[in-house]
Amino acid sequence: MKSILVFLLTAFSFMSAVAQLNQLSTAPDKKETRNGNKQFDKGVYADAEASYKKALDKKNNMPEATFNLGDAVYEQKRYDEAAKQFQLSAQTNTDKNVKAKAYHNLGNTYLEQQKWEDAAKAYKDALKQNPKDAETKYNLAYANAMLQQQKNQSKDNKDKKDKKDDKKDEKKDQDKKDQQKDDKQANKDKKDQQQKQGQQPKLSKEEAEKMLQAMQGEEQKTNEKMQKKQMKVVNVKIEKDW
Repeated sequence: MKSILVFLLTAFSFMSAVAQLNQLSTAPDKKETRNGNKQFDKGVYADAEASYKKALDKKNNMPEATFNLGDAVYEQKRYDEAAKQFQLSAQTNTDKNVKAKAYHNLGNTYLEQQKWEDAAKAYKDALKQNPKDAETKYNLAYANAMLQQQKNQSKDNKDKKDKKDDKKDEKKDQDKKDQQKDDKQANKDKKDQQQKQGQQPKLSKEEAEKMLQAMQGEEQKTNEKMQKKQMKVVNVKIEKDW
């Protein structure tokens, strides 16, 4: 991975240098762009960025400054801003060679962000302008390989998630079946208990009346015994008439 990225960055710097060669001019309006190129070569990318912006203030969409501003921002790892500059360069420049380089650098910018699909598209756009560019072909192959790897990883993750969800669903179904089984057994036990409680011997009407009469007779005998126990013997006195 590192060796490939080093190669990509080397290709990026090479193209920046090529683009800068086209910017050498003695015209006054190119002064800020030349200053930016010198600062860029020294690795002072923030100063180079400022110089390119000054050049663009004097001449909007100046091809050299627009392209090289993307380089300066890229080196500062502000990839979203760099991408906008390379897109602008590709859209406003009529030179096919410069357009191809702008799209190539745009692809490198997306690679740094691991936006493999966007990178592949940018390289394809570059090859439309310059079909023979070997570096762009190499980088396109790399972006496609990483994109396929990403898709495979996503598919594996989806399969794992689906399997995990299936196991969860199976567990829910089993828990539901177990609960239904427990509820069924509980209902059966309740019915059995109610059935046992309801299996008391039933009496006919005649048997019930006889039992009631017998109970009443026993109660009467008991009351008579209790009355006898409560009676006291009283001695009668006879008084003589003297």
